[in-house]
Amino acid sequence: MPEGPEIRRAADKLEKAIVGQPLRSVEFAFARLKPFEEELVASQVSAIETRGKALLTHFANGLSIYSHNQLYGRWYVVKAGKAANTSRSLRLAVRGATHEILLYSASDIDVLDEVGIATHPFLHKLGPDALNPALAPRHLEARLADPRLARRRLADLLLDQGFVAGIGNYLRSEILFEAQLLPTRRPGTLDSGQRSALAASILTITRRAYRLAGITNDPTRAAALKAAGLSYGRRRHAVFERAGQACYRCGGIIEEANLSRRVFWCSGCQH
Repeated sequence: MPEGPEIRRAADKLEKAIVGQPLRSVEFAFARLKPFEEELVASQVSAIETRGKALLTHFANGLSIYSHNQLYGRWYVVKAGKAANTSRSLRLAVRGATHEILLYSASDIDVLDEVGIATHPFLHKLGPDALNPALAPRHLEARLADPRLARRRLADLLLDQGFVAGIGNYLRSEILFEAQLLPTRRPGTLDSGQRSALAASILTITRRAYRLAGITNDPTRAAALKAAGLSYGRRRHAVFERAGQACYRCGGIIEEANLSRRVFWCSGCQH
């Protein structure tokens, strides 16, 4: 499933292609949404917002299209009148004067007004978005100190979209490595320095993944590995999917376990 950085990068491309354009058509694959097509095509896309792994396509008339890619959904941007190179099933098309944005394979799509967004069963439960520039480490430190979270295993807490939105499986392993904390630790056992390190790591790693197209490894190290001829996949992460290999930082062995999903850590760095 795409994580917050991938959804935001997709939103950047969609925004560039469609915002402010006169629309030729808006088409839904689902019968329950077709009554909105005429109203939406008479308007324009004003902005594209992400909230964690969800995307909101806002229209100037006050309506918004909510979508969640889940496991298989994928957005495409094509020139007007061109087809996307895919055999997937088209679920949503917003066709502008020069470009079209097309969502394939996703089934979690809705049209919402302001009240609908505020009361949506997924959106209203989301925690703060790690990519929101207004979110600072101190905000996350306060959340980590909440007694209600004291006994939650960090490996599970970081996947909880109600804690922080946008973090998924590869990000949690990389965040915990950066903070030098084991996945089995719990917030109630962390001292103030460890809470501070984890809060900073959540923002640093998630924003790095957005900025560097999914790379969470130290940027200097990733550049050196690229210069040495390593592929994107082999230089991308510090620990994720590197079980049995040596840690770049300390030389310890990367380990793997199934904690809800696969999680990776360094036996030398994370205590």
